[in-house]
Amino acid sequence: MHKKIKLALLASGKGSNVRAIVEAAKDPQFPAYPGVIICDQKSAPVLAFAKEKEIPYVFLPGQHFATKLEYDQMLLTLLKQYQIDLIILAGFMRILSPLLIEIFPKRILNIHPSLLPKYPGLNAVGKALQAKDKESGCTVHYVDSGVDTGPVLEQVHVPILKEDTLETLHARIQVQEHLLYPKVIRKICEKLLAMPETKSKSMG
Repeated sequence: MHKKIKLALLASGKGSNVRAIVEAAKDPQFPAYPGVIICDQKSAPVLAFAKEKEIPYVFLPGQHFATKLEYDQMLLTLLKQYQIDLIILAGFMRILSPLLIEIFPKRILNIHPSLLPKYPGLNAVGKALQAKDKESGCTVHYVDSGVDTGPVLEQVHVPILKEDTLETLHARIQVQEHLLYPKVIRKICEKLLAMPETKSKSMG
């Protein structure tokens, strides 16, 4: 069996990007597979999805920890336990501490519904509409210690139509997210598998 990169998929809600990645990983040629889904919200549909697909999952609620660092220390313990190679943030509504970023340099990806560096943070789609921009889009980037400030990997532009509402524009951006994220993950994982140290660590 060919070696593959083991992914941790982190989400807080419906997990539509998680679903797109899991679907892409069904392709035998896809260089990665979901090792665990981690969620911080008890009622999030992504947990039911993980159970349905028989993917290992962990509910890790933030309110059980006094500080962000304590939460991330437990998150790190889980990532080591599951022998994760690459962390995928897919609608995970927590900002990671420098602890994780230092231990997983260029091993944490995020997707954001804007053409970064425009509109980092919350309500990016709404901000694009309020500004009467002609286009929006989505960005996959490496995660650093800032909010949506890490190096950009790839972007897709989505035109804003005159009749667009928050819901219609967000839906069209999501369609592109579901195509872009698996594509970028594939590229990153192929590069990681080509690195000698990854070849010796990755499991098939």
